[in-house]
Amino acid sequence: MTLLPDAEPLSLPARPDLTGGRRVGVLLSHGFTGQPSSMKPWGRFLAQQGYAVEVPRLPGHGTRWQDLNATTWDDWLGELSARYAALRAENDAVVLAGLSMGGALVLRLAADHAGPDGPAGVIVVNPAVSTKRLDVRLLPVLKHLVPSFPGIAGDIKREGVSENGYDRTPLRAAHSMMQAWGPLRADLPRITAPLLYLRSTVDHVVDDSSEPLIVGGVSSTDVSVVRLTNSYHVATLDHDDERIHHGSAAFIARVAGLASEADAPTDSDTTS
Repeated sequence: MTLLPDAEPLSLPARPDLTGGRRVGVLLSHGFTGQPSSMKPWGRFLAQQGYAVEVPRLPGHGTRWQDLNATTWDDWLGELSARYAALRAENDAVVLAGLSMGGALVLRLAADHAGPDGPAGVIVVNPAVSTKRLDVRLLPVLKHLVPSFPGIAGDIKREGVSENGYDRTPLRAAHSMMQAWGPLRADLPRITAPLLYLRSTVDHVVDDSSEPLIVGGVSSTDVSVVRLTNSYHVATLDHDDERIHHGSAAFIARVAGLASEADAPTDSDTTS
């Protein structure tokens, strides 16, 4: 199996000497047809703050799009669940973060592990739990007739930057992802952890139908929505990357008990 450039997972240890002796882990998930390279700069920045960081490569990603068609939502969730369990065992607190489908996956984890032993917080960047596209209704049939559609990777405003994602969208895998959205939406009220929702104002991949479902669906009393005004879908590699880095670091410090609320992000346009 040959990996695409920079597709190897990233694993960096906690530095409790930088976090007042408290060990805090962060699990970051890339999106559908993407790979770890889209999350590594963010992960490395958080590691510099002292957090343990895990950026796994989801099954079927980072190789060939045909490999992704042989995997399902359960495979991707299983990989993240294993990484979450390891981080939870080694740290005092764990925060979940995800881009696009990775955002949906970490919301699923947060719903499945709600409660005192669950994540200290959840961060999502342009997550998808719904779509306005009408052609997805044909996926149950199309996936048996056509193996893939044109790719969705690489929606980045910043010139010269690539996430090294697939140039095709595997339909069997896409159908598996979308089948998981309904049960996830139904379980969003189980999520009580603080939520930081980062949303690009221009996104050519994920439409605006998911935001009200997520923000209005969770039971969290601590919800912040931040607009990313100079990035497209893969905002973690785009012009707003530093806003994501610093805003998420402050959020993690706060929800993990390392900082006061005064240190939280101040550029959010919605807090509930």
